[in-house]
Amino acid sequence: MYMDKTTIPLAKILYIEDDPASRRLVQRVLDNKGYDVVVAADGLEGISMAREHHPNLILMDINLPSMDGREITTRLRSLPNFSDTPIVALTANHSPGSRELALAAGCTGFLTKPIDVSVFPNQVNAYLNGHAEPLSKDEQSVHLQRHAQNLVERLEGKINELESANKRLRELDRLKSDFIIMVSHELRTPLTLISGYAHLLDEQVKQTENTLPAEMVSGVAEGLNLGVTRMRDVVNEIIKVARIASGTLDLALGPVRISEIVQDIFEEYDEICQKRRLNVQVGDLSKLPIIQGDGEQLKSAIYHIFSNAIKYTPDGGSIFVVGRAVGDTVDLIIQDTGIGIPDSEHRRIFDQFYTLGSIEHHSTSKFAFQGGGLGLGLAIVKGIIEAHNGRVWVESERRDPDQFPGSTFHILLPLEQVNQAAQL
Repeated sequence: MYMDKTTIPLAKILYIEDDPASRRLVQRVLDNKGYDVVVAADGLEGISMAREHHPNLILMDINLPSMDGREITTRLRSLPNFSDTPIVALTANHSPGSRELALAAGCTGFLTKPIDVSVFPNQVNAYLNGHAEPLSKDEQSVHLQRHAQNLVERLEGKINELESANKRLRELDRLKSDFIIMVSHELRTPLTLISGYAHLLDEQVKQTENTLPAEMVSGVAEGLNLGVTRMRDVVNEIIKVARIASGTLDLALGPVRISEIVQDIFEEYDEICQKRRLNVQVGDLSKLPIIQGDGEQLKSAIYHIFSNAIKYTPDGGSIFVVGRAVGDTVDLIIQDTGIGIPDSEHRRIFDQFYTLGSIEHHSTSKFAFQGGGLGLGLAIVKGIIEAHNGRVWVESERRDPDQFPGSTFHILLPLEQVNQAAQL
């Protein structure tokens, strides 16, 4: 079938193949026979290189990403410089009709992988010297119609992918805009505090000839510190998310008692919970195994989950914290009787900048019912827990601000860590 004719001197061959091992093998075999071989890893790169190098022959895999080999062939055949260039399918696809479909799409020949290195150069040489595999008119008509149908189906799939991508981009653009609005709201309150107390201090200094009363100075200082603390918290959240996204969140590993972390957080929130009449019940966590982790980072993660439970649980509601050992992991469970989370949002709530509900109701109060935030808290939780090789997820039936179905967050942490650096 393949005649061993004289090799065309320095014939240039383009090989389009996404598998590096296959590219290296074919390139090595043909290089040894005096061919000039250039390679491309996908269809778009292959078309670009074909235009640049004007190869004497093109070899290509059929199952390529983005554009498959038949689509690339159809595109090349539409270009004036490639109407007669030998294009040979080199594929591991042996399914019935694959050969005929490739030939109908415009391929000159059809070779299967793995190649036989002893005969492959002669096969290539034959195609360079004019060999072409025949396809009857009836076969051509049937398989050309099938090829056209495949193109339409692929086009439909690509359009759907683009529509989904555009929808996601519009959503990200909205989240970005919402985030900017929320940052301005979050920073405006502490800036107002700082500006107001600074102005008050300035006025008091001008009006008082003698030393200012200690009580008044202390009150002004407390107000200024409150504003600075709020601003620092906002900036720290943004920095932490940036480090998580860039993979530069380092962990200072050491022994960690979950019970102590939860106790510290409970003490910080005790006054708030009492004001809002929230019934917080913490189970006996003292018997949980000690884990290896970064205590400060884990405290930050659990703090955000607990804060989330407080924000979305109405006054007079309940929050439950329990833990259990599951094999070589610890499962910390934080359950609330709040408004709940719709099933479709269970994954998205851990995305950066995502906030459930409209930002029109955003409030800078972090502890009021449905109080606002930057939409970074749960993204920080996810980043920290995954940096510990753990998992975090939520269980909730639905979102209902009237019936309060509640939410249950699980933080699953391994007892031992593989490494000390966050690999996100």
